[in-house]
Amino acid sequence: MASPLPEAGLTDYERRREENIRRNETILASLRRKAAELSASIRPSSPKRPKKQHPRASPAGPIVLRRSLRTRGIPPGESSASPGANSSPPTPPSPTKPRTTRFSSSLASSLRDATATESTPRPEGGICAADGFDAGRELVLRPANVRRVVPGRILSVRVLPLADRTVVVAGNKVGHIGFWDVDGLVEDDEDDDGADGLFEYFPHRGAVGGIVVHPTDPRKIYSSSYHGEICLMDVEKESFNTIHLCDSPIFSLCQAPDSHSSLYFAEGNDLKHFDERAGKVSTTWNLHDNRINSIDFRPENPYLFATSSTDRTVRIWDMRSMKNKGPGCLKVWEYSRAIQSAYFSPSGNMLATTSLDDTVRIFNVDNFDDSCVLDHNNRTGRWLSTFKAIWSWSDSNLFVGNMKRVIDVISVDRSEKSLSASYTASLESEHMTAIPCRFSLHPYKVGHLAGASSSGKVFLWTRV
Repeated sequence: MASPLPEAGLTDYERRREENIRRNETILASLRRKAAELSASIRPSSPKRPKKQHPRASPAGPIVLRRSLRTRGIPPGESSASPGANSSPPTPPSPTKPRTTRFSSSLASSLRDATATESTPRPEGGICAADGFDAGRELVLRPANVRRVVPGRILSVRVLPLADRTVVVAGNKVGHIGFWDVDGLVEDDEDDDGADGLFEYFPHRGAVGGIVVHPTDPRKIYSSSYHGEICLMDVEKESFNTIHLCDSPIFSLCQAPDSHSSLYFAEGNDLKHFDERAGKVSTTWNLHDNRINSIDFRPENPYLFATSSTDRTVRIWDMRSMKNKGPGCLKVWEYSRAIQSAYFSPSGNMLATTSLDDTVRIFNVDNFDDSCVLDHNNRTGRWLSTFKAIWSWSDSNLFVGNMKRVIDVISVDRSEKSLSASYTASLESEHMTAIPCRFSLHPYKVGHLAGASSSGKVFLWTRV
């Protein structure tokens, strides 16, 4: 409001003061009006946005339970002994395709054709003869025989027992299973599945620790995971089916040599017998103080089998004398570190073990005191799958991975007086660009050796 006019009788000073006050009020009123007009010009004309509502979160996948080291069969201080098992089973990333129990009809048709046309007689012990075969000189890796079968680290690999075809199966750390049909390209009209002979599926929710296929029934492929699942891939039904679930991780899987429906798996430090026909576990044995890393039956005697464990022991068992409680073993070997594998030779006369004490040991099964030890760097660390030495097509050679991106060939000589072994060759190639950790050989094609890496690649060595 403007100040009243100066009244008569004011001095000159008071009159000038009143005039200054009136002029200042007029200037301030003008500034306030301009500020209001400017504010109105820059204010958005859009209506006020409603308050954002946050939807209630819903679980996108299965809940993963945290388990202690004790329940998972891992001793304190040994967590690095078994990569992939030193933490709770990881929740796998969402696959590019929806998780399904169905698989490609092209792959099923290919496998059915392969099993229907088999004409090669089954050799004793499931392994063909390899007379005169020299692994160090005759094996070669061709560029066409390198494929990335699954993404990420491979924990298990298996060459299917098909007489006239080579199909490699690999399982990775997040539950993917990949198939590589080496002998031909399979064309599929949907999503390029089967392009270049590759098929990839997502049947498990945890690391695939075991893949087994019985030679008498190659149309049924079993796999197990660290999430406690056993799946059956039935070629006839073209589907994956979960046939067993348990509370703890399954670290190893094996089939009885005289029965394709009998599965033996290690749930922690317990060995369990699962009858696929009955659909249940029939027997449980507590065999070790810690997790069991491998199970292997003696080829010529289906009652004898060997187990290796993180509890630093290898044990030989006789199924006929085992009891439900407190089964007794035939032989125990003690080590200073965890043992990753113990496998019988094709004849069953020898046993080879791989341990984190940086050794590969070979034992004479007919004379347990007769053995030999080779130094070998087995410190793969937590990012690589552990080394597991496997036998060749005869008792004369072993294959084991090397940190220098080569495959060591060990020659074994078993005489009546002593047992000896030595490194005789190294398989190396510019095409093997990653460290080969896990191996499987074709039971009917001498010279077909598949090595799997932690990059998801499979390297298939063949004869020259």
